Amino acid sequence: MIASNAYNMDCMAYMKVLPDNAFDLAVVDPPYGIGESGEKNRTRSNLAIAKEYKAFAGNDKEPPTKEYFSELRRVSKNQIIFGANHFIDRIPNSASSCWIVWDKENGKSDFSDCELAYTSFKTAVRIFRFRWQGMLQGNMKCKEIRIHPTQKPVALYAWIFSRYAKPGDKILDTHLGSGSSRIAAYDAGIDFVGCEIDPYYFKAQEERFETYIAQQSMFNMV
Repeated sequence: MIASNAYNMDCMAYMKVLPDNAFDLAVVDPPYGIGESGEKNRTRSNLAIAKEYKAFAGNDKEPPTKEYFSELRRVSKNQIIFGANHFIDRIPNSASSCWIVWDKENGKSDFSDCELAYTSFKTAVRIFRFRWQGMLQGNMKCKEIRIHPTQKPVALYAWIFSRYAKPGDKILDTHLGSGSSRIAAYDAGIDFVGCEIDPYYFKAQEERFETYIAQQSMFNMV
């Protein structure tokens, strides 16, 4: 049976008690240290409609410490780290031939054209194209409700798991946020653990996940 667990706690406290290589893959989207919090989101220009969110813990003032990245590497066999271009000097042994480029197809939006993710894999650079521009999304028929200021689409994580994970793997997400990674892991049939330190957003992703699996159960009964 596939396990999907989320904890409202500091990821450092969680990782401290783990043995080496406890997870096959860590896919994380930590703070970038660029102030991209809920408070900043509502002050964006009118080129893209910005939703107002509750500011999350830490307000994205600093990226994680070197200790965090050392622990992440200790507890996981491979890592995919979004935003690493902002703090690559904090990641030990960070040379990599395989970066992931998420082309957000933003057009003339004032938001970034793409996001980058460092990976520990030894393959080539890969591009994932999926529109993520305000009300416009890559799959308008299955549009996602945005509950977090730095939310990423489930489709992005589904693409990652289809290429960098396999059945039987255990996945870690240290900054769970909206819970998109958890939903994608559930769909892929992969064991998953996520940590979220902010109580408000932990509750929000719990409700989102529970609603999603309830809907899937109803669909399977039809």
